[in-house]
Amino acid sequence: MNKKYYTDERAVQIILYLLKANGIKKIVASPGTTNITFVGSVQQDPWFEVYSSVDERSAAYIACGLAEQSREPVVLTCTGATASRNYYSGLTEAFYRKLPVLAITSHQGVDCIGHLGAQNIDRRQLPNDIVKLSVEIPFVENEREEFLATIEANRAILELRRNGGGPAHINLYTHYSTNFSVKELPSARVIRRYEDGDDMPELPQGRILITLGSHLKFTEKEVTAIENFCSTYDAAVLCDHSSGYYGKYRAQMALPFCQSLLKSKVRNHDLCINIGEITGDYSMHTNCNDVWRVSRDGDIKDKYGMLSKVFQMSEEQFFSYYAPTSGNKHSYIDECNVEYDAVYASVPDLPFGNLWLAHKLSPRIPYNSVMMHFGILNSLRSWNMFKLSEGIETACNVGGFGIDGGLSALIGASLVDKERLCFGAFGDLAFFYDMNSLGNRHVGNNLRILLINNGCGTEFKLRTHPCYAFGENANKYMAAAGHYGSKSGKLVRHYAEDLGFKYLTASDKEGFMNVIDQFVDPAVSQSILLEVFTDCQMEDKAYFMIRHSISDGQGKAKQMIKGAINYILGEDGMNTIHKLVKR
Repeated sequence: MNKKYYTDERAVQIILYLLKANGIKKIVASPGTTNITFVGSVQQDPWFEVYSSVDERSAAYIACGLAEQSREPVVLTCTGATASRNYYSGLTEAFYRKLPVLAITSHQGVDCIGHLGAQNIDRRQLPNDIVKLSVEIPFVENEREEFLATIEANRAILELRRNGGGPAHINLYTHYSTNFSVKELPSARVIRRYEDGDDMPELPQGRILITLGSHLKFTEKEVTAIENFCSTYDAAVLCDHSSGYYGKYRAQMALPFCQSLLKSKVRNHDLCINIGEITGDYSMHTNCNDVWRVSRDGDIKDKYGMLSKVFQMSEEQFFSYYAPTSGNKHSYIDECNVEYDAVYASVPDLPFGNLWLAHKLSPRIPYNSVMMHFGILNSLRSWNMFKLSEGIETACNVGGFGIDGGLSALIGASLVDKERLCFGAFGDLAFFYDMNSLGNRHVGNNLRILLINNGCGTEFKLRTHPCYAFGENANKYMAAAGHYGSKSGKLVRHYAEDLGFKYLTASDKEGFMNVIDQFVDPAVSQSILLEVFTDCQMEDKAYFMIRHSISDGQGKAKQMIKGAINYILGEDGMNTIHKLVKR
């Protein structure tokens, strides 16, 4: 008989590789068919310690005893049907005693459940005190399934030791292949988690970029920790208008990053440290091979598909560990600012629309504005292109990333300090979705609402969106054109004025410039709603134009940026940058 090695099923290979990478070798196996890919592989590898138990109930308790005495994680493996049910009592014991037992149950696919096939029971829902975490591992046939299998397997294995430890469950979809011809396990991406008290890893050499998603406003101590880190390691903080960080290492780079003809070198770095939650900056991605994530929850959130380490701790704790004091390095953030300024100076005269409004209005928002809220998608994207004056806080409902609730969130923010202005910028669909909130009796006189009314969901009419292929047919349902009075000049006016708002309107650049002073004037003791009527075709044209602000490829832009950097940093600074970009 031919010698057997590892299974050819990739999902099983991933689990085996990660078990070995995490030093997990003890396995209690029960007989069956659907788990033969796993059992048949481990019994060929002398690295694993495999024990047999016919009774799955007994197997689970054996695993408890092994885990308790050895202080090591232990794996359980069984077939389908009621075999997995017999683990319940032992896993309950492990749950309440925080024993690291990993149950790997195998199944033939959820499509087989309920169709009269043998040994196809549904184990996707478990009692809440059986395991800390249960994950589904797909049968891997493509890159997307490989990514999911890798993440979920890492999550389950890491959960065994997290927060004091406890049991976890992997529900493994298998075709129970009999091909055991793989002589060496292919590698899989290993994710490590670090908690308070663990030995921390060394920072890699090279350029470091901190990417920041939505976040509550940072405390003074948190800002100090981040800036000590940046000044020590010459790092920068990539932000958008939902980030909550307003320190001196803030880099807002949506404008240069969206350029079709500019290959930005500030994107090239050796390590990305990801903090915060979902970002509304659609261009915020990295060119690096290693990503660390820092978050109190310690969850595996792999935005860039390259996560290697998770730090379950506060940002202040993490950054203070690596940089307890400040340094004096700032060439990276200087390079970011120079690149932004060079592209900003090249922005053409845009058609009247969301981008033009953001371009003209962003420098006019008063310093003492406490908050500016944005609607999702086109409104947020447009305003992310441009910086606001220092001291202006920004926010957007990017958590669920839904169209609803933008106006209500703005009103809620405005109630905290009714002496300071709160601005909001919303498209028509988002506005009308939430317009009833304007009638709330707590609304004060400190609101400034910009309504960009183009009569449809412009997001779905941009040439970068899949719906663009439908042309005018996208208006019927996808872009939802024709609702809410079809850009009526009276509908919002009457509604706003009846609710006590001062109503302003504009339909072109001249008209907008005639009312902008009133809109931003803190002395106006009345909430203001400014409705601007635009055309979605011009919105698309403007977005195309701004993406091509640098029109001659790299030539002109590179010369502008190089000259500005040289002026700011001098010869020594230029030499430092040359060394970094050569990495």
